[in-house]
Amino acid sequence: MEPHADVLVIGAGPVGLTLAIALRRLSMRVRIVDKASGRDREPKADVLFPLAGEALGSLGVGETIRQHAYEMQGANFYSDGRHVGSFVTGRLDSDYPRAMTIEQHDIERLLIKELTRRGVDVEWLTEATEVCQHGDQVAVTLRLRDGGAQVATAAWVVACDGNRSTVRQRLGIPFEGKRRANMQVIQGNVVPTWPLCDEPGHGYFFLAPYRSVIAFPTPGRGYRIFCVRDDPDPGRTEPPTLDELRDLIADAAGIPDLRLTLTEPVWLSRGRFADRVAGVLRRGRVLLAGDAAHAWAPIGGHGMNVGILGAHNLAWKLAAVHRGQAAESLLDSYTVEQRGLARGVIRDMKLNIMEALLPAPVHRARTAFLKAALPLSGFQRRAEWMMSDFGRNHRKSPLSWQRPWRLGRGPRAGDRVHDGVVVSAGSAAPVRLHRLLGYDRWTLLLAATRADAATLRRLRQACEHSTMPVEILAVASSGRFLGDVEDFKLIRPDGYIGLAAPLSRSDILHCYLTMLGAA
Repeated sequence: MEPHADVLVIGAGPVGLTLAIALRRLSMRVRIVDKASGRDREPKADVLFPLAGEALGSLGVGETIRQHAYEMQGANFYSDGRHVGSFVTGRLDSDYPRAMTIEQHDIERLLIKELTRRGVDVEWLTEATEVCQHGDQVAVTLRLRDGGAQVATAAWVVACDGNRSTVRQRLGIPFEGKRRANMQVIQGNVVPTWPLCDEPGHGYFFLAPYRSVIAFPTPGRGYRIFCVRDDPDPGRTEPPTLDELRDLIADAAGIPDLRLTLTEPVWLSRGRFADRVAGVLRRGRVLLAGDAAHAWAPIGGHGMNVGILGAHNLAWKLAAVHRGQAAESLLDSYTVEQRGLARGVIRDMKLNIMEALLPAPVHRARTAFLKAALPLSGFQRRAEWMMSDFGRNHRKSPLSWQRPWRLGRGPRAGDRVHDGVVVSAGSAAPVRLHRLLGYDRWTLLLAATRADAATLRRLRQACEHSTMPVEILAVASSGRFLGDVEDFKLIRPDGYIGLAAPLSRSDILHCYLTMLGAA
């Protein structure tokens, strides 16, 4: 029987929508369902960091989102009500050099509009209740809006149905991890009346013992206030009152006469969180993405970003396998890479001193450190790089081949390829490298000074039997971000270096493509 779709996406949050758009960009037949009655109007997540911005940009929706967002320009830091320093952004080489603040429900609205433009509508009030695999198809029982049931079939299913994922539970995949002890997160969207400057893109950090308060303006109106605090009463589960939020901010910021007004839609949230990662992200033809695959305390605000990056990672692999361009084992690399990414973020955010719950003596040490470090350009540059996610890599992935392996600086297999300014062969105009890459192909990158006829012929011969599209791109650059000019880099569709090897070893390129099942 012909399946209803190539891919059935379960869950229409930012991750499911990103995945559906990416698959449609690759001409896959997509169906997307969600048990909710319609797009969520709760603000929830509200920041997109530069790497997620680049991912959305490569799918054609980055600029649309930026037009509706504030770009983070900088922040002021206060400790116990006293100003200790400021931070500015804008040092990164990218079309998306700054984090963007935009509410999750607005992101979803824009992604739904783009998906509709690509010919797919979200099927609301449609809940997946059972999943059963049959050979080269998956049968999913759907409970429809009228109360009836339907068995939908698809070649592949991707569950983006949240941290209580029905699909993950039906597959029996463990959700490994544990709850964060003595920590709660209280959030609200408010308009503050305070003696501070209100300017789009400029935020505040207010630090105190066992308290961390972050405030950034939202494009709609007012601020998103994010408070990490200790948890003296774990049985208290109701949303916070406006007075409770006000008192937390006033105490940490040292503004006793602070007043707050709620914005529309009204949103006040109290959350307690666990750090969990699914044991595997693939079981046959069913895969997990977003919160169904990993979830953690929202320290640092990277949860939605990691989910979007996972969707960006998965879609091109799924399309290649479905079309017979790559072996099915390519999908196993998604589990390795995405689990590694999630675990890395969980580990790093536990070390995030800006949002750590510190006793008074350690808090004073943090304050002294910030006073000394914030004026230093090197510290700010490093902090901005860490916040961007550009340094996160897939070096331990089976898709990352460094031949020969070497120490030293410069890009390695598994790294995001740097978005520096280059001049491509046949063009005199400088352009950012990422604009020359494509989500629908691999790119073999080499220095223009080494692109002689014999070298190009050997590289083309190594690629000529590839079932995946590979474009050879020779570029000139004023910087050394491309690494050794005697090497070539094979760039994946999602912008990571898959293979780095000497130009003289075109045989390694052929072996790599054979490993993928593409030659």
